[in-house]
Amino acid sequence: MKFLCAQNLSVDFPLYQGSSRSLKKALFLTSTHSNLSRDASDRVTVKALKDLSFEIAEGDRLALLGANGAGKTTLLKVLAGIYEPTSGHFTSSGRVSALIDVSVGLNPDATGRENILLRGMYMDIHPRDMRSRVDSIAEFTDLGPYLDMPVRTYSAGMMVRLGFGISTCISPEILIMDEWLGAGDARFLTKAQERMANFVNSSSILVLASHSMPLLSEWCSKGILLKDGRIAAMGDINEVIAAYAAANAASLATLPVAPDQAATLADPAMGRD
Repeated sequence: MKFLCAQNLSVDFPLYQGSSRSLKKALFLTSTHSNLSRDASDRVTVKALKDLSFEIAEGDRLALLGANGAGKTTLLKVLAGIYEPTSGHFTSSGRVSALIDVSVGLNPDATGRENILLRGMYMDIHPRDMRSRVDSIAEFTDLGPYLDMPVRTYSAGMMVRLGFGISTCISPEILIMDEWLGAGDARFLTKAQERMANFVNSSSILVLASHSMPLLSEWCSKGILLKDGRIAAMGDINEVIAAYAAANAASLATLPVAPDQAATLADPAMGRD
C-alpha cells in the first residue's frame, strides 16, 4: 500500500545574518511577519511549514495550491525526501519520483550517456537497469551525437530534454511535481506532453503544485490550500479551488487604490483614450 502521511509537520529555516544592521531589521520583521520568529538560540527563523497533518492514500491525485511563498515547494521537497521536518513526523511507503527541477543533478563535465547512469543512481536505480534504458532515452530526447558529449556543451533546452527523458524513463509509484513540465522546442513539446500524461497516469499517487486551476481540476481530485505555511483548506479539488479564489479576491479587496485608479475601476470608460 502506497501512502504519504504527515503528523504535525513543521519546517524552519534559520537565518544567519552578516551584519548587526541586517540582524536588527530581521528582528523587527519577526514582529510584523507571521512566518518569521526566533528559536531557542535567539536565531531568526523562517517558519516555512507549520503544524501540517494529512494523509495521501493510494489512488489519490492531490493538488497543492497557494500564493508564492505559501510553502508549496518546501512541502514537495519534504514529500520527496529532500528536506527533513524540523518537528513532527513524515512517513511514506512507495518509490518516489520527483519532477521538481529535472536538470538538477546533471554533471556538466560528464557526457549525456554518463549522466543517465549517474542520475539513475540518484533515483536508486542500479546502473545495469539504467543501461537497458539508454537507447529508449536517446531515441526520446533526439540528442543524437550530443549524447556522447559533455553536458556543458548543451543548450538549456537540450539539458531539459535530457533531464526530462531520464526522470520519466521508469513508471513512478509516487509522483511529486512542481508545475506541469514542458520540455524543449515546439517540435519536441507534443512528444513530451504525451509522455508526461502517460507518466502521470501510471503513478499510484500524484502530488502536483501549480498556479493553473484548469490543470489542477483536470488531473487532481483533492486539494490542499496553503497560506503562510499552514493548511487553509483541504478536501475536494473544486471546493479548495473555490477557497483559493475567495482568498485571492479578499486579498485584492484590501489593496490600497489610488484615487485615479478608484475612479477608473468605478467607471472603466474613464480609463479609455
